[in-house]
Amino acid sequence: MARPRLRRRDRQATPSGTDVGSTTEETPAASADADTPRGTTLTDEAERPTGPPGGSTGGRTGASTADDDVPPPPPAVPRRRFLDATPLLLVRAAHPRQAVATALLLSIAAALADRPTRDLGLVLVTVLVGQALLGWHNDLVDRRRDARHGRTDKPVADGRLDPGTAWFAVACAVLLLVPLSLSNGITAGLLYLVSVAIGVLGNYTLRTGLLSWVPWAAAFALYPAFLSFGGWGNHDGGAAPQPAMTALAALLGIGVHLLTSLWGLVADHEDGWTYLPLRLGMRIGAARLLALTTTYLALVAAGMIITGTLVGLHA
Repeated sequence: MARPRLRRRDRQATPSGTDVGSTTEETPAASADADTPRGTTLTDEAERPTGPPGGSTGGRTGASTADDDVPPPPPAVPRRRFLDATPLLLVRAAHPRQAVATALLLSIAAALADRPTRDLGLVLVTVLVGQALLGWHNDLVDRRRDARHGRTDKPVADGRLDPGTAWFAVACAVLLLVPLSLSNGITAGLLYLVSVAIGVLGNYTLRTGLLSWVPWAAAFALYPAFLSFGGWGNHDGGAAPQPAMTALAALLGIGVHLLTSLWGLVADHEDGWTYLPLRLGMRIGAARLLALTTTYLALVAAGMIITGTLVGLHA
């Protein structure tokens, strides 16, 4: 009885493209399909980039240059239905702690100057609106930079608050701030509007260099004049503030600048900033700078209280 012949399964390609020992012809396309992962085609393989992730091949094309101008995607932040309501996000973007602290400080100063109760409420609301405007504007100017650094405490930067909504809030604040300021008196109102304008300009200029403290000192130096010339419907003017009080207010503004900058020193250093808080922090350390800034603010506040008690607000 003859033994059956076993057919070899070895695939040895011949010049004609067929396999020796195979009873079925296999075209080159079919062989390529067998080596190609399921779900892809040779066209896909040809078009698939072979360079590093991101499609960079060592050169820069016009498309990649255009992509550099596109802001980075905002960091992923879990959505929370109540806390992510637009009014609450607007409050967070207004730098509420700084806004409330400044408004309360000026209201207390107005109370120490024997201003009537209605004036205290007017000062509080006026300063609160002005500070909220500055907070919204600051977050809008810094939104791409904050997104690049992964700031999840900035609703405009992390995508939870639409920039258009924030700009609308800024516009509404401006329309509200002008009559509120002028209700304190023409001179006082104009002085406060100038201080807010200095703050807006400070969001664009001088903030990254050694003179970063100048807008803060200038804006705070106008606060005593706002209180001194101010009064409900005080269209007849008032009295100029004490020069010592103006100087102390400017020093207070520098201290507030140092305090508010402490939590962003790392990101500012990465961006190449050389402003005063960063230089001091690199020299003495952030923790020591915080302690010195707190002591400095306490001394300035004590000086303002003593000056107000001895000579008063008015010259």
